[in-house]
Amino acid sequence: MSRSPARLAEAMQVEACPVTEVLDHVAGKWSIGILIAAAHGPIRFTEIERAVNGISRRMLTLNLRRLERDGLLVRTVYPTVPPRVEYDLTPMARELYASLTGLVDWAERHRSAIAQARAAYDAAEEERTADAV
Repeated sequence: MSRSPARLAEAMQVEACPVTEVLDHVAGKWSIGILIAAAHGPIRFTEIERAVNGISRRMLTLNLRRLERDGLLVRTVYPTVPPRVEYDLTPMARELYASLTGLVDWAERHRSAIAQARAAYDAAEEERTADAV
């Protein structure tokens, strides 16, 4: 029995939603930095805060919870006074880390070419704007 095109599209959308949501979390402004910071072993909240430049405590907390919920981070609370909390990557996140480092390496290798392309585009755009006036 085959599905109608409408039912097939609906089923694909239901399956795609979690994937899109997870990709949004992973590719978010702060998530990559958090995952890279946690890749070298258990790391405490304040260490992540120092490693991820410009992140507020609130944004760090929200992103840590989201990454933990997605199964990418494990949060361990030690019963000490004050409580000690550490975050570590899950095996799934370690697999993702390999891809992230490839992306970061690519960005670093092509940083100057991208800057040159942007400068050329901006100059051409300014010229087009000046010609239109």
